[in-house]
Amino acid sequence: MAILLCILLVLIIPNEADPINFDFRYLGPQNQNTDIVTMDAAFISDNGMQLIPDHTTFIAGRGIYKRLLHIWDKASRELASFSTTFSFVIESSTFEDYYADGFTFFLAENNSVATTGGALGLPIDSSTYKIIYPFVAVEFDTLWNKEWDPASLSLNDYHAGINVNSLNSSVFKKWSINITEGAHCQASITYDSVSKTLGVSVTDDVNGAIDLSYIIDLRDVLPELVTFGFSAGAGIRFEKVTVTSWSFNSSKLQADEEKAQAPTPGPKKRPSHMVGLILGIVVAVLSGLGVFVYYCICRRNKHRRYEVRYDEEMNKDFEEGTGPKRFSYNEILQATAGFAETNKLGEGGFGGVYKGFLKDLNTYVAVKRVSKTSEQGIREYTAEVKIISRLRHKNLVELKGWCHEKSELLLVYEFMENGSLDLHLFKQKSMLLTWDKRKRIAHGLASALSYLHEECKECILHRDIKSSNVMLDSNFNAKLGDFGLARLVDHDKSSTTTMLAGTFGYMAPEIAMTGKASKETDVYSFGVVALELACGRKAIGYKADEERQTTLVEWVWDLYWIGTLLEAIDPSLGSNYTEEIERLVIVGLWCAHPHADLRPSMRQAIQVLNSEASLPILPSMPKIAFNAPPTPSLLSDSSTTSPSPLLFN
Repeated sequence: MAILLCILLVLIIPNEADPINFDFRYLGPQNQNTDIVTMDAAFISDNGMQLIPDHTTFIAGRGIYKRLLHIWDKASRELASFSTTFSFVIESSTFEDYYADGFTFFLAENNSVATTGGALGLPIDSSTYKIIYPFVAVEFDTLWNKEWDPASLSLNDYHAGINVNSLNSSVFKKWSINITEGAHCQASITYDSVSKTLGVSVTDDVNGAIDLSYIIDLRDVLPELVTFGFSAGAGIRFEKVTVTSWSFNSSKLQADEEKAQAPTPGPKKRPSHMVGLILGIVVAVLSGLGVFVYYCICRRNKHRRYEVRYDEEMNKDFEEGTGPKRFSYNEILQATAGFAETNKLGEGGFGGVYKGFLKDLNTYVAVKRVSKTSEQGIREYTAEVKIISRLRHKNLVELKGWCHEKSELLLVYEFMENGSLDLHLFKQKSMLLTWDKRKRIAHGLASALSYLHEECKECILHRDIKSSNVMLDSNFNAKLGDFGLARLVDHDKSSTTTMLAGTFGYMAPEIAMTGKASKETDVYSFGVVALELACGRKAIGYKADEERQTTLVEWVWDLYWIGTLLEAIDPSLGSNYTEEIERLVIVGLWCAHPHADLRPSMRQAIQVLNSEASLPILPSMPKIAFNAPPTPSLLSDSSTTSPSPLLFN
C-alpha cells in the first residue's frame, strides 16, 4: 500500500518541466500555501491576496506561485511563451495627494530578496538600489521617485512600465486611478517566444485601457527556471494593494517533451525501467523523510534557541521575585479564551492585541501576540521587553509579564479601560474629552517623555509617539505605550540607526532626510499630539479650500502667522478655557518647530504648560522654511528672542 501510494505521488506531482496552467477566479484562503506562497508582509484573506497592508510604512510583500517556471532550455536554447491576466485593487483610506509606491508582476531568479519603498519588493539592494538578482517586471507605479522614474512625470503621476534589471522603465505610459475610492483594474501580460515581444494591457478606472510592448530575449536576462508572481513596497506613505484574481498559462518546451518521450537505452528496457522506478521511489521517499526530519529538528532547535535566548535576556533584566512576571502559555490561553476574536482589541503590523482576565490576579489585562511570521515583530518584542521592563512611571503603560512558549511571543500589559486617545478624539467620542481631561492628558504625556529623556539611567527615545499609542485609564489619565520602536541612547547623543521609523504626520521633518531619531524628534511628535488635543483634528487632514491634504502642523502655523490662531481651537471645548487652550496650541507649535535646534526640551515645555515660564515668542512672519537649516540668528533661546523668519522652499 505504501509503495503504491509513493508511485501515485511520483506520477501526480508536477515536474518543473511541465507547463504551468491555472485559473484562480477568486483568490482566497483556499489558495494559501497550496497554490500560492506569500512572503514578508503579504497575506491572503477573503478579499484576495493582499501584498502590503494599509496604514503600514516601510514594508514589502510578495505572493508567488508555488512552482518555478521553466522559461527556456539551456541545451536547445528553446524559449517558452506565457500569458497571464489578473485583477487588482489599490486603495487607501486617507485623502492624500500621493500614496505608497505600487506593485509589480515579476519573473526573477529563485530565492531573491524583497526591498521596501520605491524598489516595489523587487530584488534590489536597499542602500545602493542596484540589482541583487536578475529580474523582469511589469510595474504599476503609484508614486514618482525622481531618482529613477521618468523625468517627464511628476509627483502625482502614476505610470505602468516594463523594467529589466533596473528600477528605470525601459518603456512606460502614464495611467490614472482613483486610490481614495479603491481603484479596480484589470491587467493582461503576454510573452511571445517567436517575436520576443512582451506585451502589457491595463484597464484603469479613469481613462480606460493603455498598452505597452517591448522586445526582449528573456534568455539574455533570466536563468532557465524563475519564480514568478507579484511584489509590492511602501516607504513613508502607505496604501493597500490586493490581487483578487489570477490566471496563467505557459507553453511546453519541445526539448522537455522529447526528453520525456525518449526510449530508455539498453536491451532490457522493462527491468531497467522498473529498477529505475523503484530506485526513484526509494530515493524520493528517503529524501522526503530526510527533509521532514531535518525540518522538524530545525524548527525545534529554532524554538529552543528563541526560548533560551529570551530566557538569558530576561534573567539579566529580572531578579527572582521582581519585575514583570513570566506567565505560562496555558495561563494566557485561558485568560483570553483561546485568543477568541470577541476578545480582540486591535491589530497591528506585529500581530493582534487581546483582552484577557487573570483569575489569580483578579484583573483584566491586554495581551500583545506577536505574529509568528513577523521578523519586525520579533525584534520589537525584544526591544519592548528590555526597555519597558526597566521603567516605573505613572504615565507609562505597565508591563505585567511576558511569555515565550510553543513558538509564541506574548506581552501582558495592564488593561486600559478607555482605550487609546485617537478613539475619543476622532471616532465620535470627543464629547467625553472635556478640556480638563485633555489638559491632564497633555501634562501626563509630557511627564512621561520628560522621564524617558532625562530621568532614566539611559535616555530612551520612543520614536513612535502618536495619539493611538497614548492609552487612557478609567479616569482618562494618559499612559504612553508601545515601545516596540524605542531605543536606548546616551543622554547627549541621538540614535545611531538610520532606518526610518515612526508614523507619517507625527515624524519630524529631519527624520525623512537623516533617518536618525533624537530627543528633538520625540518632542516634535509630542507637539503634534498636543495640537490634536487642542484642535480636535487628525495629524493629517483634508484642506477643503485648496482640495488637498495638509498636515495639522502646517495648518495651525498658517493660522498663527495670519493672526487667527483661535480658529484652530476645537469648537466643542467652548469658550471658557480659551487662554489655557491657546497656551497648549503655542506649546504644540513650539515643540513642532521645523528646526530641531529651536524646539524645547520636555522639561521646558512642562514649565510653560504649568505657567511656570512665559510663552515662547514664535516666528511672526509667514512662512519659515521647514526643510532649510536654521541660520545662526535662529539659534538663540526662542523663549526670550523672536527668531528671524525664513521663507518656505
